[in-house]
Amino acid sequence: MTPFDMIREQLGNAVPFARHAGVKLTHIEAGLARAELEQTATTINHIGSQHAGALFTLGETASGGAMAGIFADRILNVRPIAGEAQIRFSRIARGRIVAEARLVGGVENILKKFAADKRVDFDVTVVLSDVEGTEVANMRVSWTVKAA
Repeated sequence: MTPFDMIREQLGNAVPFARHAGVKLTHIEAGLARAELEQTATTINHIGSQHAGALFTLGETASGGAMAGIFADRILNVRPIAGEAQIRFSRIARGRIVAEARLVGGVENILKKFAADKRVDFDVTVVLSDVEGTEVANMRVSWTVKAA
C-alpha cells in the first residue's frame, strides 16, 4: 500500500460528515485528488438534485486529498486548516458527481516554503462534474498547513 492509498483510506474515515454524506476519495497524488458522491436520500434537496451542502462537502474533501498528497511523507507532522472556500454552482447536479482538485502552483514551491517557514498557505481549485463530464460547480479552497 502506497502512502497515497493510506491517506485516501484515513481521510475517508477521519471526516465523519463526509463519510455520512457518502463522499468517497478515489485518487490522491501530490497536489491532485478525485472524489465522488452518489445521489442518495441523504444528499438530495427539495428539487430532487444534489444538495448544495453535499456538493460543498464533496469539493472540500477532494481539496483536502490534494493538500494531503503534497505532504504524504510527513502527513502526521502537519496541521492543515481550510481557512476559506468559495463555490460557484453552474448547473443543477443530478446523479453521481465527481470532483477533481488541483493545487494552484507547484508542489516543490509549497514544500520549500514549508521547510523554511514551518507554515505555508496555498489554494486548491476543484471542478465538480456529472457523469457526462458537464461541470456543475467549481470551487477554490485556501489551505494553511503548519508544522505540528
